[in-house]
Amino acid sequence: MSELDVANRRAILSRDTSADVERFQVEAWRRMSPLEKAELVSQATRDAMTLARAGIRQRHPGASDRERFLRLAELQLGPTLVRVVYPDAAQILDASA
Repeated sequence: MSELDVANRRAILSRDTSADVERFQVEAWRRMSPLEKAELVSQATRDAMTLARAGIRQRHPGASDRERFLRLAELQLGPTLVRVVYPDAAQILDASA
């Protein structure tokens, strides 16, 4: 592979986005300050948490606050670790499954 071929290769960030739009997005990220990038990632994280909580509420409408907390922790930590970190998790999550 020639140096030109290597230089023209790019990682595909999204399969449903054109290469031109993707290049525009990458350039916008490059122009951002580190603080702007951190704020963008923080907002994306908050949005993901909001969606995760909404999904838990939808799938488990009768769940207590503690159960919802543990279900979110289970999504973040995995089923094994959440049961180690929160000793009541097995009793609450396994009983309501």
